[in-house]
Amino acid sequence: MLRFGVVAVRGSFGRVFGVKPAVPVISVGGVKFYSAGQEALQKTPLYDFHISHGGKMVEFAGWSMPVQYKDSHIESHLHTRTHCSLFDVSHMLQTKVLGRDRVKFMESLVVADIAELKQNQGTLSLFTNEKGGIIDDLIVTNTSEGYLYVVSNAGCAQKDSALMQNKQKELKAAGYNVDLEPVDNALLALQGPSMALVLQEGVQEDLRKLHFMTSAVMTVFGVPECRVTRCGYTGEDGVEISVPAKQAVQLAEALLRNSEVKLSGLAARDSLRLEAGLCLYGNDIDETTTPVEASLVWTLGKRRRTAMDFPGASIIVPQIKGKVGRKRVGLISTGPPVRQHTSILNAEGSMIGEVTSGCPSPCLKQNVAMGYVEPGHTKVGTPIRVEVRKKPVDAMTSKMPFVPTHYYTVK
Repeated sequence: MLRFGVVAVRGSFGRVFGVKPAVPVISVGGVKFYSAGQEALQKTPLYDFHISHGGKMVEFAGWSMPVQYKDSHIESHLHTRTHCSLFDVSHMLQTKVLGRDRVKFMESLVVADIAELKQNQGTLSLFTNEKGGIIDDLIVTNTSEGYLYVVSNAGCAQKDSALMQNKQKELKAAGYNVDLEPVDNALLALQGPSMALVLQEGVQEDLRKLHFMTSAVMTVFGVPECRVTRCGYTGEDGVEISVPAKQAVQLAEALLRNSEVKLSGLAARDSLRLEAGLCLYGNDIDETTTPVEASLVWTLGKRRRTAMDFPGASIIVPQIKGKVGRKRVGLISTGPPVRQHTSILNAEGSMIGEVTSGCPSPCLKQNVAMGYVEPGHTKVGTPIRVEVRKKPVDAMTSKMPFVPTHYYTVK
């Protein structure tokens, strides 16, 4: 993730969670989605709603989630780019961080400058470890209600919760004031160019004043106490709405009454984020990847770089002006689709890296991917090859995003 919105874990979710998988329902971006029928899977407040609307349920990060509905993955993808789609992302971990020392607490775990955030402003950040690896990506919002609102990935929920709880105990023992409160709300993502027109009908606030990565609590289509954050994981204008669980279906049904809105699932969400050049945790970034290797230097707060006071700073900061053994790049190719773990080759046929995510782009009608390559092969336009079905296929490095993004930023 990178999220800007979403969650994932590496590879076969059935194997990760100890469930023997059946034949995968669909594979997108190197992620295989398996049909869900296991009683042990967690369910969002919208589970029955998905079933009633023809949702094809799959196992994802320990949850039963819709991978697609009656429309195909491609139809859902293109509808999001041209109109507006509604995604259920209630499986993500939502947490309130309260107390006088909440900023100190958060900055002891992440790379961002949390202290500089204005009221109701958020930022994408990274939990890092002492080796400089990325534990997870997350969004932190400094709310006007006096707490930090944190959204992180479902696939990392257990380790994220343990990380925060252990740090809270450590700081409390040292006399600091910080508390954690889980948020049990559902989370809906409304994404696409007509999002603002759709949502404005159901709120009194002027959405023109709600810019990208800002947040506000409002009543949405009659449902009070919803936190609306302008962000998303598709590259389009969008919001994530944290809504009381008991009223999640009510809100979803209200949004669907507008013909601009269609339900969309995990398959389209993954191809949309890949076109937007956004990382998927567990595929494109993990605890063996530093922010510099992942081309995520922009997430490091300038003050934090100078102070070198975040986990792994002694490894990460010197890499900014130094050298790393690999770097995340975008790739474009034609021919057979490029998938996760595909080898990246130089002109002589020697392996120089590996693809971490890849799929045919519904918008560009060619293959897009991202992966890590050795220094000397990162410049945009560098001719390379990818080994697909044991045959070298011509490709080249590309700038990202592959498709222009349309975030609603301050003009």
